[in-house]
Amino acid sequence: MSRDLALPRVSRRRLILDLLSRGRTFSYGPHRSQLADLHLPRTDGPHPLMVVIHGGSWRARYGRIVMRALVGDLVRRGWAAWNIEYRRLGDGGGWPATFEDVAAAVDRVLEMDAPVDLEHVCFMGHSAGGHLALWAAGRDRLPQGAPGFAAAGAPLLPGRVIAQAGVCDLAGAYRRWDGGAAAALMGGGPEEVAERYDVGDPVRLVPLSMPALLVHGTADRTVSVKLSRSYERAATASGADVELVEIEGAAGAHRAHLDPRGAAWAAVTRRLPTYAPSR
Repeated sequence: MSRDLALPRVSRRRLILDLLSRGRTFSYGPHRSQLADLHLPRTDGPHPLMVVIHGGSWRARYGRIVMRALVGDLVRRGWAAWNIEYRRLGDGGGWPATFEDVAAAVDRVLEMDAPVDLEHVCFMGHSAGGHLALWAAGRDRLPQGAPGFAAAGAPLLPGRVIAQAGVCDLAGAYRRWDGGAAAALMGGGPEEVAERYDVGDPVRLVPLSMPALLVHGTADRTVSVKLSRSYERAATASGADVELVEIEGAAGAHRAHLDPRGAAWAAVTRRLPTYAPSR
């Protein structure tokens, strides 16, 4: 486990301004949730790009606003951020719509006229968004016809993928939650709809073709760190490049990952210079 003690200084006023910042909104489909916000640094590009995916049990009550504080910090560090929305449970989401939307939102970047560096792209998600980020990073392993399969060409893949308190093992989450949100997302359990878990569970898409960083609190009461440990074991056994950083105590609480002043975010940002292009 790594220790990440150098925490950024972000004022309360700066956080409020970040939460109010919408960026420039693009649509990638007709549904009201099929859109994403592009946030750019004020300096000239092209900028390395972070695709940001929010969590919230894949449910409609949560939206991309929860990621804006992290987005603001990324922009100040010189990153462009693509903060995506997608159809969620209760508003047209679930299998397969949620997966199709994430894939479409990611690939929408390929069509944009924006100062982003597509040679230096990362995917990052929190909680259920961590699941979707890892899944999207494995789209090149999907069989033809699966939700998210890029029939028209190669999908946009990242150079790195980051899961914060991620639901990295979907079948494991189903067992721990007695079905719960995992069953609602997939329309059943891994024994009932095995073919869906085969193409929708990140742990079944290892090895990824890029390094993965997992950051998880040891006392997380919402998404157990055991799901990240399970993914790390499977990824390591497959020969993948994966790092798990465990955060102890309250600093690793589930929502603490959304605070750019915290140790969980510092675990990410300390590694960002490795992911960004050299200047």
